[in-house]
Amino acid sequence: MCALQNVAMNVIARTLIPPSQRQPADALRDAVDLGRGDALGKRTGFLIMLVLSAVIAGAGVLGDSTATVIGAMIIAPLGTPILGIAVGLVTGRRGLVGRSFLWVMGSVVIVVLIGMLLSAYISDPAELDTNSQIVGRTSPQLLDLLAALATGTAGAFAMCRRDLSAVLPGVAISISLVPPLGVVGVCAGQGAWDDAFGAFLLFASNVVSLVIAGSVVFTIAGYAKEIGSSRTANRRRAYTVVAVLTLVITIPLAINTSVTVALAHWTNVIRDVTGEWLVDEPDAQVIGVTWSGVTATVEVTTSDGDIPSIDSLRTALDDEVPAYVNVTIEVAPAVSYPVIR
Repeated sequence: MCALQNVAMNVIARTLIPPSQRQPADALRDAVDLGRGDALGKRTGFLIMLVLSAVIAGAGVLGDSTATVIGAMIIAPLGTPILGIAVGLVTGRRGLVGRSFLWVMGSVVIVVLIGMLLSAYISDPAELDTNSQIVGRTSPQLLDLLAALATGTAGAFAMCRRDLSAVLPGVAISISLVPPLGVVGVCAGQGAWDDAFGAFLLFASNVVSLVIAGSVVFTIAGYAKEIGSSRTANRRRAYTVVAVLTLVITIPLAINTSVTVALAHWTNVIRDVTGEWLVDEPDAQVIGVTWSGVTATVEVTTSDGDIPSIDSLRTALDDEVPAYVNVTIEVAPAVSYPVIR
């Protein structure tokens, strides 16, 4: 049975990573190890690109410019030490894992500090709530983790195969690393710690996804059996650490996803119930539903400010929405009603 499994794995490996296109182990380690070969040149180049990408990302976030943020993604070098961690895990090289981890941590500090400095250009902290670059990176969900795993797999394959190196810029764009850290710095600089934590969670999930995907692909590619790989390293312990980190990251993402799904469901229910409540008011309509915690604010517009009895709406919502969800009706042009539940 083991022999058949080995044969099957070899067939899969040769199919996914043909020997004619497979990068030699030395070339792979040279690409991801900032302490190998021309270490000074690699490190200075890494730091230059890191600082520039951090400044570009910060400017793009503050200017709410998608194009500028994409530019920061393209030149961001953080994927190199992160995949270095994966290569180190697979080949049993603790030194590579340690060096790569330290470079990632140092990069986090540098990018966040630059973001905090640039946040001084924000005149009104309320601008954070309407900035699409910030809003889109402060509430990560399981879909973000899934996308990061797929992107990390693509990046690892591109590192393993000579013919896929052209896709690396696309991978850099997809696996958003520096922009979330820029958002962490900007939000932290303005005291928006909840948003800063959300953005850091997105970055952390992307890092863990890269390490997981890279470890799987590099193992399939056979680098764990290459000459020079450690035969005594405790890979099981390393993989256990990665698994625990994955669990730590997945739990808050799953919770956030559940909350998002629930809010979307309640938004539709509240909109429909309110619409039925206004059916006898020909000029009245629901403009939208916004949330602040567990309080939903329903914006309603009427020609004269008149609305039906609040009691009837309260009764209808009691049957559709949990008791801990509060609902407020705001009527345009000039009438505002307090929380009704």
